[in-house]
Amino acid sequence: MNEQPTGPKPKWWSRPQTDRPRATEPPPDAYDLAPPAGATEPVHPVRERPGAPEASTDAPSVSASDTPAADTPASEAESIPGGPAPEPPSPGSPPSTPEPPSPAPPSSAPGPGAPRPASATGPAEPVDAPASPAPPATRPIPAESAGSAAPPAPRQPLHAPDPYGTPPYGGPGPWAPAPPVQRPVPTPPGGTALPQQPPYAAGQAPASEAPYAAPPAPPAPPASQWLQYDPWSAPGEPFTKAGDPVPRKRRRGALLAGAVLLALVAGCVGGGVGAYVERNGGITSVRLPQSGKEPQGRAPDSVAGIAASALPSVVTIHVTGAAESGTGTGFVLDNAGRILTNNHVVKAAGDSGKISVTFSGGESVAAQVVGRDTGYDLAVVKVSGVSGLKPLALGNSDNVLVGDPVVAIGAPFDLSNTVTSGIISAKERPITAGGEDGDGSDVSYVDALQTDAPINPGNSGGPLVDSKARVIGINSAIRSAGSGGSEGSGGQAGSIGLGFAIPINQAKRVAEELINTGRATHPVIGVTLDMKFTGDGARVADKAVDGKPSVTADGPGAKAGIRPQDVITKVDGQRVHGAEELIVKIRAHRPGDRLRLALMRDGKEQELTLTLGSAS
Repeated sequence: MNEQPTGPKPKWWSRPQTDRPRATEPPPDAYDLAPPAGATEPVHPVRERPGAPEASTDAPSVSASDTPAADTPASEAESIPGGPAPEPPSPGSPPSTPEPPSPAPPSSAPGPGAPRPASATGPAEPVDAPASPAPPATRPIPAESAGSAAPPAPRQPLHAPDPYGTPPYGGPGPWAPAPPVQRPVPTPPGGTALPQQPPYAAGQAPASEAPYAAPPAPPAPPASQWLQYDPWSAPGEPFTKAGDPVPRKRRRGALLAGAVLLALVAGCVGGGVGAYVERNGGITSVRLPQSGKEPQGRAPDSVAGIAASALPSVVTIHVTGAAESGTGTGFVLDNAGRILTNNHVVKAAGDSGKISVTFSGGESVAAQVVGRDTGYDLAVVKVSGVSGLKPLALGNSDNVLVGDPVVAIGAPFDLSNTVTSGIISAKERPITAGGEDGDGSDVSYVDALQTDAPINPGNSGGPLVDSKARVIGINSAIRSAGSGGSEGSGGQAGSIGLGFAIPINQAKRVAEELINTGRATHPVIGVTLDMKFTGDGARVADKAVDGKPSVTADGPGAKAGIRPQDVITKVDGQRVHGAEELIVKIRAHRPGDRLRLALMRDGKEQELTLTLGSAS
């Protein structure tokens, strides 16, 4: 008896087709198709359960009345031609969970006329293919399971119902597998390679669904760039190959900040390097160019050659007296230890002072005064117990010409062995030095050599040498700016290029007299001059200071015919402009020398010849 199924309306995959009947309930087992109670089992081919034990021919048969009713699934009914629709389950029977099907090879289904395999309760029976539809045969059911087995629950389809689905190719079978789909996975970031898909993603179903799955699909093509497509990526992003790294887009702001930072660092480094190079001349240590060692010899007429030859003969003199002290210079005259210097250098020692002489090598010894003269400003001192002295050669001051090179050696401001150079600026410069005593007894009159070689306080008494290192003068005085004084008069200003030296010809005569007699003689003409006369020339005074006649009786002047009020204008043809200049000209000669004088008397010029006398 065919009954309509009850309950909710089945979906499209479970609706029966119109060309053959459909079972509303599945059998309890896909391989044990037992009819409901009271029904006979139709004769149809039965699939053998894989792995089931072979049926025994001795097993008793079970009648249809001992087997509870069970539904046959639509797929089984579809595979059994002419099979009747099973009865629906009785009301109140508990549902049963369908047993998962086991895969069975297609070749296990018997064809028409094949012997039926034995079931768990009876032997297999041969089945003949009927020529016409025959009533269904009953299946033997074991007696022990007829009254105790609960009716199985209806079998559920493999896929959930889709109320919006529409079959694209007509009405598919109720147990047809759904189209293969790709299971959802989390969407990776753009460009990230997807993991390997499981087999069922390529159109295969799990092994547990093999009995109800479609035939295996052909193998999926290898992964391409389409599998890497990311629907959530930015529009216009290019496809990449699987496994390749995707370059990330850098922000323009980050690039700009990096460029600015790089430029700042480069500027700081460049500025530091530039400053270092400018300050030190390079990155590495500074190596300044330098010439190699050269021979120490110099030309004898060079300043270095002159200094090297004269310095060993020059000494520094330190004087300490009861009231004052001073420093000056001198040079060695002979091997006996006599040294020539200025009178104003040793004057501070007096009769009880101390004089110390220091040689260029640094050796210092005591010295004593041999003789000194105020009028010539010369003095001779002597040292004892010193060996290896080197006397300095004496030149001839009459051979000196203006412009000749000279070298001055001394100890300016106690700086011993100081060498300066210059030229002879002028000759026969009448100068006077001294006069500190006020009575004129200390005034010196010198017909000096003028030089521009720097001479300073402390150079007094030092030699002025020519290009052959020969002494041509004794440095004695300087003209100071603003003071009008000279070194000989106590002035302590520095050099302004106006230095004066006693000619060596005069110094030699005086030095010889001081060494021989202890005193020097002065040439005289035997007249008293008017020192207040302001006219041109030297005028003879009316009377002497002590009231005596101005022309000494039987003196050189009286013998030559000089009278009071006569004005002497020339000496040996050289013009005389004052009384001091006349004295300088006379003292430039020796006693006994003959001079030609030109004078003015009563407005007339007259010439006289005069022989110089001597005075202590």
